[in-house]
Amino acid sequence: MGNCLTLAKKICDIMSLLFNDFKSWKAHCDSEDLPLFIPVLDYEIEQKGRTESEIWEGLARAYQVMKEAVNTGMEEPLNTKSGMVENAGKKVFNSEVSVLSKEFQLLIARTLAAKEVNSCMGRIVAAPTAGASGILPGTMVTLQEIHGLDDRKILECLLVGAGIALIIEQNASLAGAVGGCQAETGSAAAMAAGAVVYALGGSVDQVFNAVAITIQCMLGLVCDPVAGLVEVPCIVRNASAASIAYSSAQMALSAVTGIIPVDECVQALGEVGQSLEDRYKETAKGGLAATPTGKKIAEKILIKDVDILDRDD
Repeated sequence: MGNCLTLAKKICDIMSLLFNDFKSWKAHCDSEDLPLFIPVLDYEIEQKGRTESEIWEGLARAYQVMKEAVNTGMEEPLNTKSGMVENAGKKVFNSEVSVLSKEFQLLIARTLAAKEVNSCMGRIVAAPTAGASGILPGTMVTLQEIHGLDDRKILECLLVGAGIALIIEQNASLAGAVGGCQAETGSAAAMAAGAVVYALGGSVDQVFNAVAITIQCMLGLVCDPVAGLVEVPCIVRNASAASIAYSSAQMALSAVTGIIPVDECVQALGEVGQSLEDRYKETAKGGLAATPTGKKIAEKILIKDVDILDRDD
């Protein structure tokens, strides 16, 4: 009987790490008096068979790659065959006009820069996807600088963001081909918003409220890449998503609520994603990709591809 009880407890412990919803994540943290990142750390240990030191080392490497992507995008010339990458990060950084503050300008510049590195086939961290790979680097690097946070706190933030992504993945989607851009940049923005609130000492409810508000703001965003490339509108959407993440975090920390609970917001994200027509799911058949200019760009790139193939022959 004793062995049966021990086995039942082990099974229960493992189940608590599966991140089925935000409600169970909060309940687990409350019952065990744990910070939000610990169950994610335990999940990696239990489910992936990694040691705690391996996980921290992996997170440190990932964050280093994020910082390098930001720096590369801010310092080096970036170009693609399509001509749609225009070194936007550097342009925003060097602009003499700042709409809100220098910190906001840096947030936008860094997010653009990291995403442009992805579009140019540079080294990035897909967090949660390559198409949304500018959001966490831009938000975390800027957050760390503004508030003087140490790397350990940022790594905890990445674990919190990973937990958020796990729940969204199980109940909706992280892929543009499945749920539209709301699933990619929307999820990344939700991860960033929750991470920011966690980093600044927000409660569990405030962290999850930031996620809920972010999803509400991103709900319904279609995936319509011009010429099928992860360049337009993906690059500028990363910057806008980073802005939404920060505004959602500010509202959550100020006790502004999204009214609709976070788990219901995730369910709505999944429902909307399922209802989107295929032309709005990474097929480049609708939205901006179907505009006259979008079609001209696609045709121009196709001609270039054919020319390259002819010369290779």
